[in-house]
Amino acid sequence: MNLLRFTIIESSGAVSFVYDGAVLNSFLEACALGAHSLTTFLDAAARRHPEVREYVTCGLAVFDEHNVAGNYDVIHEAIEHFRSEEWPVFRVVDDVTREASLSPTRTGVIVFNLTERRIVQIQNSYSEILQLGQRVRQLQRAGWRIVP
Repeated sequence: MNLLRFTIIESSGAVSFVYDGAVLNSFLEACALGAHSLTTFLDAAARRHPEVREYVTCGLAVFDEHNVAGNYDVIHEAIEHFRSEEWPVFRVVDDVTREASLSPTRTGVIVFNLTERRIVQIQNSYSEILQLGQRVRQLQRAGWRIVP
């Protein structure tokens, strides 16, 4: 399995998680369909990969249960003690999690900024988005910018 870190930014905040790179095309399709929030993004991706929505929403429920405002020791310990691809789903809540949300797995990290309609490939050795031709043109017509 080719694990990528995906960080999704919406108006209310950001979420970061590691998942099989096979969902990348579904995430791009979600953007082309006009996803503007994490919920609409995951709903659109779930058309082809229904398990990703459950993975992220359940992971966020666990995060919210173990990390309360101002006390993020649990996620900080996970980030400190485990490899990037082993970190749980987490919300970006402070500088430590912000930096972690940009940390690649061996395969890479891609940021989907739903608010600014921008996709940033910080590192991507799985499948370069710019090589996806028709999908890229579809995203660009929908007003998305792709940063290599």
